[in-house]
Amino acid sequence: MSDAAPGKEGPLLRVVLFEPEKAGNVGNVARTCAVLGADLHLIRPFGFHLHDREFRRAVMDYLEGVTLHEHASWTAFQGTLGAGARVWAFSTHATDLHTRAGFRRGDYLLFGPESRGLPVWLRDALPKLKLPQPGGGRSLNLSVAAGVAAFEAGRQIEGW
Repeated sequence: MSDAAPGKEGPLLRVVLFEPEKAGNVGNVARTCAVLGADLHLIRPFGFHLHDREFRRAVMDYLEGVTLHEHASWTAFQGTLGAGARVWAFSTHATDLHTRAGFRRGDYLLFGPESRGLPVWLRDALPKLKLPQPGGGRSLNLSVAAGVAAFEAGRQIEGW
């Protein structure tokens, strides 16, 4: 499943943000990807520009350590998936917890836009996972949710 050069294991994970709206959240997710050795995929349209001051402030110099992929649309992103690629959609509408997923190296963790989450057509087409929110209330911030999910996936894969 890896598209890395021979002898390389490929990225630990691939974090995918579908139509992200806030530069600061994307910057924070990029920082998480940098420290984990995960690739970051951004699917357009974005609610900001990658050259925005807010994005640069949030990402700091961590972007140098991230392989960033930009995709014009969901269809364009799908066209890059190799055979056997596993895409996990994170949604408050899911019933299965992320801790029971059985993540594998190179899996894709998909998150929707901050204001509305993943569209029904997309989340219904993929296996869905949720993060526990026993306190109820509103959903977690996108960058927090991506961090929690990515670190749990890393723990499962690497055995931390």
